[in-house]
Amino acid sequence: MNTSQSRCSIVIPLLNEQESVVPLHAQLADAADRLGMVWELIFVDDGSRDGTWQQLVALRAQDRRVRAIRLTRNFGQTAAMSCGIHAASGEIIVTMDGDLQNDPADIPRLLDKIQEGYDVVCGWRHRRQDKLWSRKIPSLVANRLIAWLTGVKLHDYGCSLKAYRAEAIQRVPLYAELHRFIPALATLTGALIAEITVTHHPRRFGRTKYNLWRTWRVLLDMVTVSLLVKFASKPLRFFVTLAVCSLTVALVCVERSWEWYVGPYHRIPQILPSIAVLGVWLAGHLVIVGFLAELCLRTAHNRSERLVAPLTL
Repeated sequence: MNTSQSRCSIVIPLLNEQESVVPLHAQLADAADRLGMVWELIFVDDGSRDGTWQQLVALRAQDRRVRAIRLTRNFGQTAAMSCGIHAASGEIIVTMDGDLQNDPADIPRLLDKIQEGYDVVCGWRHRRQDKLWSRKIPSLVANRLIAWLTGVKLHDYGCSLKAYRAEAIQRVPLYAELHRFIPALATLTGALIAEITVTHHPRRFGRTKYNLWRTWRVLLDMVTVSLLVKFASKPLRFFVTLAVCSLTVALVCVERSWEWYVGPYHRIPQILPSIAVLGVWLAGHLVIVGFLAELCLRTAHNRSERLVAPLTL
């Protein structure tokens, strides 16, 4: 890639970070000026209630390479990041936090790795500057679980400092708390992923937006991403697996009913036949839903193949 002809967009979601905005802009501008490429800074104010937006307006007046987007309320980091990503015009998109814990000096190293042929380059906060019990340990457990469930082996899913090829990241659906799962979701489009160690600084201003309740929501999203990664291209297999489980429960109930009938009581508890019938009924519906999902997937796939069919001269 010829960096002199490339454009880089740096996306930073912000929530109540008025003290961080000015020093962050100075660090980003200094790092971006050394990239040897055209760049833009996209700040997304995720419904801040302090002076963050006013700081962004002032920066925009001083530096025309700054773009500021204001959301009407706090939609969450994923929504803010998605908004900035889809507003970006660069061939390469870099995302990072706005609390000064990520170091803009690491951005050139991310881009160097991108130029080796990767589509997504993730930062790894090897020496993380956060509290042990409330941040480090829950993050360590979550990272291990995500890597195990998705099959994408990364040390640090939660690091926001990442670099993407625009065509890779803009095809990834982002909602809920899925921004930390972008590497796993990107594998659905065949993206090549790498990871490098990055610097992590202690928080200088304000308070963290993360807590243990947010860890619970991450675990729920983890299940969603795991199912998407493993079954997005083969939904019938997933629904048939559920149908087999339902049939197994039904057969167990039938067996228990027979044991009760031939036993000393010569009667069957009403609950067992009811569960058996429900299990068979549910298994049949799961198979039908699986076939419909497979049909929808194949139809969409065939349509996309027609749209991107190569031109032969």
